[in-house]
Amino acid sequence: MDMHYLKPISNINGMKILSVVGARPNFMKIAPFIRAIEKYNEHAKDSIQHILVHTGQHYDKNMSDTFFETLRIPFPDINLEIGSGSHAEQVGKTMIALEKVFIEQNPDWVVVVGDVNATLAASVTAKKLHIRVAHIEAGLRSRDEKMPEEINRLVTDRLSDLLLTPDKISSRNLRDEGVPERKISFVGNIMIDTLEENRQQAENLVIEKIIKDNSLNNKSKEKFDSFALMTMHRPSNVDKKEILEPIIDFLLNEVSEDQDLIWPIHPRTSAKLRKFGLWDKVVECDNLYLLSPLGYHEMLKLNMSAKIVLTDSGGLQEECTVLGTPCLTLRWNTERPVTLRKYGGVSVLVGNDINKIRKEYQRTINLDRKPDRPELWDGKTADRIVESIVNFE
Repeated sequence: MDMHYLKPISNINGMKILSVVGARPNFMKIAPFIRAIEKYNEHAKDSIQHILVHTGQHYDKNMSDTFFETLRIPFPDINLEIGSGSHAEQVGKTMIALEKVFIEQNPDWVVVVGDVNATLAASVTAKKLHIRVAHIEAGLRSRDEKMPEEINRLVTDRLSDLLLTPDKISSRNLRDEGVPERKISFVGNIMIDTLEENRQQAENLVIEKIIKDNSLNNKSKEKFDSFALMTMHRPSNVDKKEILEPIIDFLLNEVSEDQDLIWPIHPRTSAKLRKFGLWDKVVECDNLYLLSPLGYHEMLKLNMSAKIVLTDSGGLQEECTVLGTPCLTLRWNTERPVTLRKYGGVSVLVGNDINKIRKEYQRTINLDRKPDRPELWDGKTADRIVESIVNFE
């Protein structure tokens, strides 16, 4: 397996940290961490050398130069170009490739993010080479082991030396599992670092231009006063017609009758709508604005302005909480309970049961924005992560 080196890696004195990312959201989470290392190095006696490894777990056409430039994300030093495949294929190929990288680079720490297959592969490989592992977003639990991400979380947290948690519920999960206190560091949510850094740029965008530039059904409007925002991609919602079709009927016959509905559509969902013969009626719905997948700033702008969000995305749950956007989460469980209303957030779990969705939609549609900022969701998480790694004993 060939590894593609994008730039030479120098050897310097001091700590060496190697971060592994496997998918587009991982880059958005690791970027603030890399900038925090750069800030640390400006004043530190012994600087940190950082190496960014991209496993290439998913091909993503949005991973263009523009993606890196607009979000100030560094290009990876090493790209393993693993590609797609089954879970076992991805993990196996990634472990084989990472073992070579870890032996060659000999880092003091391997840092992993989130819950993708690259996270699992890197943690297992590093520990077998006796390299310390730090896990950003540790302690998240959905309690649903049918989700491959939950398996990745459980294994990674069991192996990690330093568990960097986004909220106190996650820290408590780890304690309940018997993790020693010295391994747990409550640092906050690193995705909020990204949100705060990009908030102003998103605010400056014009909604009407976003719609016009990305429309899939050639619909635009002079002014959007009140609208619902929709995203949906999980197999549990879109892979079966008997589940997807009632959701579509609810969106077309009820939500779009109340207000405009803006829907940046995931390729998986688009393919399923076509397969099930639902695409035409979605495209033709008068008040539904169907969009191609959006960039981070465009999506953030819509979230800032929406009256309500319907989504099965964990990341959007978090953003809605900080922005105050009322949110219906189309899942039966969540690894981010801090975003739920019963814990002070703005989201409520509705699964894919139409009666429950309808009931909560009618309750939620008239709610005012109520931003909630869980403890340490302050845009400074990356600094605390660097401090936790440097001071770990």
